[in-house]
Amino acid sequence: MSGLAAVLAGRHAPGVHRWESALDVADVRHAVERAGWAFGYVDGASLDTTPAVLRAIGDALAFPDYYGVNADALNDCLRDLAGPTVLLWDAWAGFARAEPRWFGVVTGVLGQRGEADPAIEVLLRGPGPEDVVPLLA
Repeated sequence: MSGLAAVLAGRHAPGVHRWESALDVADVRHAVERAGWAFGYVDGASLDTTPAVLRAIGDALAFPDYYGVNADALNDCLRDLAGPTVLLWDAWAGFARAEPRWFGVVTGVLGQRGEADPAIEVLLRGPGPEDVVPLLA
């Protein structure tokens, strides 16, 4: 958990990272919330379309009912998060392989936050293309 601990402590910039960890989701949630960050979880095992992924992210982060399920709405709702947030996304590779262009768009929106925006750390956990995002070590 050292890479995540560094993000939570402010020693490593948040962003979108591959993350190698066998920790249970509940244990990750506990560590994240103890550090004062919000937590969301996406089980991507059956998610291989952009609308399904965007809905799952919206559900995981408790976006409002008016969330438009598109990249612009994702960006807008991320700006409205109450504070720093960790999104753990298991089994992300199906979407990355099925829709590589949209995977890049979605992870780009998740990773490019302005200085006034709440910090977001996205942990892509599980096997997948190694060249799409850096590893959080």
